[in-house]
Amino acid sequence: MIRSSQIEFDMFLPSSAIRSKPLLDRYSSDFTTKLRLKIRPYYHSVEAQDGPYVVVDGRRMLMMCSNEYLGLSSHPKIKKATADAIQTWGTSPCGSRMANGSRSYHQELETVLADFFGMEACHVTSTGYLACMAPLSTLVQRKDALLMDKSVHSSLWDGALLGGANIERFNHENLTELESLLASLPEEQAKAIAVDGVYSMEGHIASLPQIVEMAERHRAIVMVDDSHGIGVLGNEGRGTIDHHKMTGRVEVLTGSFSKSFASTGGFIASSRAIIDYLRTHCRQIIFSAGLPPSQTAAALAALRLMREEPEHRQRLLDNAAFYRAGLQELGVNFWNSPSPGQPIVLGDKEKCYQVWSLLWEQGFFTTMVWSPAVAAGKELIRTSVTALHTRDQIGLFLAALGTALKKVGFTPAK
Repeated sequence: MIRSSQIEFDMFLPSSAIRSKPLLDRYSSDFTTKLRLKIRPYYHSVEAQDGPYVVVDGRRMLMMCSNEYLGLSSHPKIKKATADAIQTWGTSPCGSRMANGSRSYHQELETVLADFFGMEACHVTSTGYLACMAPLSTLVQRKDALLMDKSVHSSLWDGALLGGANIERFNHENLTELESLLASLPEEQAKAIAVDGVYSMEGHIASLPQIVEMAERHRAIVMVDDSHGIGVLGNEGRGTIDHHKMTGRVEVLTGSFSKSFASTGGFIASSRAIIDYLRTHCRQIIFSAGLPPSQTAAALAALRLMREEPEHRQRLLDNAAFYRAGLQELGVNFWNSPSPGQPIVLGDKEKCYQVWSLLWEQGFFTTMVWSPAVAAGKELIRTSVTALHTRDQIGLFLAALGTALKKVGFTPAK
């Protein structure tokens, strides 16, 4: 026990004489943090926004890595719906859905989403991250088997680790490996397969028909995070499951409202039995506050606009096709991504930083992605187009990208 006289004595010692604390030393000496602060590739604060343009440090820049695929966050109907919801409900339910935070606006959105995706039921969460964590942390447990594509989003990995299931990883979209893993497991063991509908870094669309067929043969359920597919793929933007005509054959669908829905929050769509089970057992649901009325209203309004104004999605698809053609002409390796999200794969940290810096200097906002977000040797610059971009803007970016690649000695892919 430390005497008070000892504490009083320590107060007069020079700081160098006081013993350091190991945890504080770890934080202040972290190399990755020091590198981030030195080169400043992340956490740039946007001061203003006008369509696809943003203002950073007083400079007007073209945003070329937004997830706002349909460009709806400033749509007059969504802004009005958001303002009306605040006037009616205030700013927050101030409580968890289980206790005192459930509201009729949550139920309205859940009913519409379940119908839209062809599911029996839905639960809306306060973040998309929680929506993706929840099923994997709760539906698969110790002694169960959980097979996961190595490229799924971090939220799925976090959920899987919390659930405690026996995790089997298979290489990205390697269906032969998935089949082999399934065949190696006992037939009676409870199993689940977790994939992204559209992979955020690679831009690839999951091979759901083959995955679902394997799951049915091996008595496994399928969970799909389609945050980047909804609004982009499928009839009226219903996403990857509808795109592959797999409606009714996937057990759990999760998604985020911070992409095509022009909001924040997320959802889980599934059978009534699974949603009720999650509401009973899932800690991410039980102990999280309900989604605010403004964000719920924004997501509902965006969903309606997807159906009423298909021109936004068509413009997005046209822009994506135009952008892909431009990348092909430059000889860029973009992993043949068929989605609006396009990786510029350079496979080298230094070249990634150089190209990112040159684009930034020319007024183009992109995101540099290093390990562990992608595997070492696959470092890339993530870009994406939206419905807000014009072909002239995309063309200007492609020209700047071509110049930057030449400056760093880039060799075009064949």
